[in-house]
Amino acid sequence: MNYPEYRPRRLRANASIRALVRENVVTTDDLIYPLFVKPGSGVRDEVASMPGVFQLSLDQLDAEIAELKRLGILAAILFGLPAEKDTLGSEGYADNGIVQEAIRSIKAAHPDFYVITDVCLCEYTDHGHCGLPDASGYVQNDPTLDLLARVALSHARAGADMVAPSDMMDGRVGVIRAALDAAGLENTPIMAYSAKYASGYYGPFRDAADSAPSFGDRAQYQMDSANASEALRETALDISEGADIVMVKPALAYLDVLRLIKDEFGYPTCAYNVSGEYAMVKAAAAKGWIDEKRVVLETMHSFKRAGADLIITYHAKDVAAWLAA
Repeated sequence: MNYPEYRPRRLRANASIRALVRENVVTTDDLIYPLFVKPGSGVRDEVASMPGVFQLSLDQLDAEIAELKRLGILAAILFGLPAEKDTLGSEGYADNGIVQEAIRSIKAAHPDFYVITDVCLCEYTDHGHCGLPDASGYVQNDPTLDLLARVALSHARAGADMVAPSDMMDGRVGVIRAALDAAGLENTPIMAYSAKYASGYYGPFRDAADSAPSFGDRAQYQMDSANASEALRETALDISEGADIVMVKPALAYLDVLRLIKDEFGYPTCAYNVSGEYAMVKAAAAKGWIDEKRVVLETMHSFKRAGADLIITYHAKDVAAWLAA
């Protein structure tokens, strides 16, 4: 095709034709909203580094879920801030843990709302790591797996629709799948954080979830930001162990990885638009340096264009409102 016979601008002339030939469309069906739950009553604490994002007590969840449903957002992923932490992260798998109680609360008032739970130990351990460290500080893989399975099983028994292991321990998807199946919960899907990078974009999340490690970092189990082929191996492992959905986290700086994974496996694929990505947009918009709506919607389209079927994003409420306007 050559100019002047081919003129691409013919299909950009006005909004109607641009809409008709648009290749990727973002809808509220794509969106998953993260929720942070904590003990107390009447608690709605805004996260300083994430304007518009709140830590909520259980009695605030009914109104929050009602707002999400009104906006057309039909799914959320839960993160818990426990009353107490210990070396094993035991509140993460306690029957009366904060996430377990949140699931029950949401399902009692909104049984049709889809509840996903983050499965990890970092929010619940006094050391802040996603697994069990030995005396030298090395996070042990295999001794952690049973605890992760207990967390996932406790969430599913409480009524979670889906569990999402985010720890990046080797083999955790298979162990969780086996535990769920043995308990008669074979219909509970697993969304694996398959390509989760040791990223600098997580800073605000650690404020929101109070989950910063007390020593070292997470580079010994989360992926090196320089690697892409490794993400394919990680994803293949998770799929072989029973993952139903795979994820790339962070999303914006790893769109190439998202595309690689979608092309290679064709599996339902989630993009996690993480806290640092959100905070940077909010900060720049507050300064008047960018058009927030335009930048956010452009970012959402980038995820869809790269192959995302689902998008976890703190922008979900704003995106839904903009789409409805």
